[in-house]
Amino acid sequence: MPSLPSTLDAKGIAVQAGDSIRILAVTLPPDMDDDDRDMIDYMIGSVCEIDKVDTEGLAWVTMWWSCTDGVATSTVALSPQQMEKVEPVAAHPRAA
Repeated sequence: MPSLPSTLDAKGIAVQAGDSIRILAVTLPPDMDDDDRDMIDYMIGSVCEIDKVDTEGLAWVTMWWSCTDGVATSTVALSPQQMEKVEPVAAHPRAA
């Protein structure tokens, strides 16, 4: 089975699709609309799962938002210095 493409995080730790990362920074285009900018800014500090790593070594992540009009998504590509790998949060055991 071929291995998944990977890249490094800000600490030099390998990450790939399915890994949990904390978003440290996001590069925003200067012409981005204010509402979109607010949603992307809110992503900083969030923990999410990598959707894919592309051929340039960028890790793509998506966040889902509940809006008055329904559900919206924001997808960004992160370079290594913009993320750090985190251990996934363990599920709480069920009460006996």
